[in-house]
Amino acid sequence: MREMLKLFLTIVVFSAVAGGLLATVRSATRDRIEFQQLVFVKGPTIRQIMQGSSNDPVEASFKLLDGDVERTFFAGEFDGSLNTVALETYAGGYGGEIGVVAAINVETDRIVGVGVTTHSETPGLGSRAKTDPSFSRQFEDKPVAEPFKVKADGGAIDALSGATITSRGVCQAVSEIADIYIRLKDNIIAELKS
Repeated sequence: MREMLKLFLTIVVFSAVAGGLLATVRSATRDRIEFQQLVFVKGPTIRQIMQGSSNDPVEASFKLLDGDVERTFFAGEFDGSLNTVALETYAGGYGGEIGVVAAINVETDRIVGVGVTTHSETPGLGSRAKTDPSFSRQFEDKPVAEPFKVKADGGAIDALSGATITSRGVCQAVSEIADIYIRLKDNIIAELKS
């Protein structure tokens, strides 16, 4: 009985130490991981959809609280003023979550560009949401108040052939970005002016 108690206590202590060590490592590397994702995953997509910006939108980022969630916005300067913001959000696709960034002009409330940052979609089918420029161009210059849906659901977006679920996921993410933008527009404009 004593041996079992010793073994149990040994396992408990080992588990507590290992758990504490993992939590410390995760906490210590969180900022570095976020930076690496920004530089190598999100940054190229943000720069691509804000092509022509006279500043680096990734460096001109700011954070705003949206309820309990802190959201990061990326500001782009066009025609001499900070008038475009980009935001990333996620939606379900065929193979898992799809990360989508959309840029919005705050003066016109229209989409400037849309890009996929991360996905687990089927290569050659759903993965085209990231690589096919004709798909993402469909969102350009659309008002944020307009619903973003594929044509099969009564919308204006042509779904990728063989990847309707992926296309729906991208539309859902863009709709969520539009909702967040509308909800936080006053705060976004105040931040851009400061």
